[in-house]
Amino acid sequence: MEFNDSTIKKIRGLILFAVIVVVAGWNYRSLIAMVMKVIGFISPFLAGGVMAFILNVPMRRIEKMLPVKEGSRIRRPLSLCLTLVFVIGVLLLVIFVVMPQLFETLISLQNSIPAFLAGVKEEAERLFAQNPEIADSISGIQIDWKAFLESVVGFLSTGAGSVLSSTVSAAMSIINGVTTFVIALVFAVYILLQKETLSRQFQKLMKAFLPEGVMARTLEILTLASETFSNFLTGQCLEAVILGSMFFFTLSVFRLPYGLLIGVLIAFTALIPMFGAFIGCAIGAFLMLMVKPLDAVVFLIIFFVLQQLEGNFIYPHVVGGSVGLPSIWVLVAVTIGGSAMGIVGMLIFIPLSSVLYAILRETVNGRLERNKRLKNRKA
Repeated sequence: MEFNDSTIKKIRGLILFAVIVVVAGWNYRSLIAMVMKVIGFISPFLAGGVMAFILNVPMRRIEKMLPVKEGSRIRRPLSLCLTLVFVIGVLLLVIFVVMPQLFETLISLQNSIPAFLAGVKEEAERLFAQNPEIADSISGIQIDWKAFLESVVGFLSTGAGSVLSSTVSAAMSIINGVTTFVIALVFAVYILLQKETLSRQFQKLMKAFLPEGVMARTLEILTLASETFSNFLTGQCLEAVILGSMFFFTLSVFRLPYGLLIGVLIAFTALIPMFGAFIGCAIGAFLMLMVKPLDAVVFLIIFFVLQQLEGNFIYPHVVGGSVGLPSIWVLVAVTIGGSAMGIVGMLIFIPLSSVLYAILRETVNGRLERNKRLKNRKA
């Protein structure tokens, strides 16, 4: 090996890299702690970036529909204001429509649950009438609901007292949460108002420090990721609204209780890929079971019929190729994402896996094509 300046620089780089890896591996706990501390410092800006990305999806559509001349100074601020009004309006609509029904449901459950359990007890006594020992054990079961509710209230008050033992710390945590949200929102607004300028500055930064080929490939991957996440978010929200509306109208037609509450609940839980709607199904079936068990059976039949209709016809057309990921890898992405980061991980890992799948597919196809050309040349 010839030891010229280039070779010496490469050797120095390899030695430096090896030292960094060894030191990082030896002090990995301190490194992880430092990384978590840095993430804590920049968490408002990370949250602002996520908010900007989510708000940018409806904002682009609103901006295209505005009857304002393109290039006008008021076009971008107006579209941003309309987007914020739209998002806040949807949240307020859900709160003011669902909350009254939720309170009514909780009040009705306070009376229906004891009545339901009493009915179950009577039915069990009748069923085991021929077995006196079991019947006596069942009849001896007594639940003092007043004492039970008092114990629950006492536990909550004790727990609340222990958790909020320090008024100052509670106030500081609330202030920190509000401050983080405000900083994130302001940062998101700045990003959305100056996204073209920030994009140009980011490209200039990459052009200054990265080779041209690496820069082009990086921009290509970032564009693919942005389009995949945007399409997935749009398709998932639209599919959730359609599914929730289907349940609301179907339950209203069959005159089943809690139609609006269950429709909104399934719409929200359906944002969780694959498993979300079943969470809404379980809660809805429980609510109906406490009122009228036959309604719960009818609801389960309706749920599985609508779920099959949605999974086979609506979801492929609404979400469709926005993800471009085979079903088996969607299941893997949901499982790994849920284990790592909970519900947020389920939402992130599907489009992330789709991006990685697209890059891997392109790389594999390119290498196979290159190998094929090399074989043809040798032949």
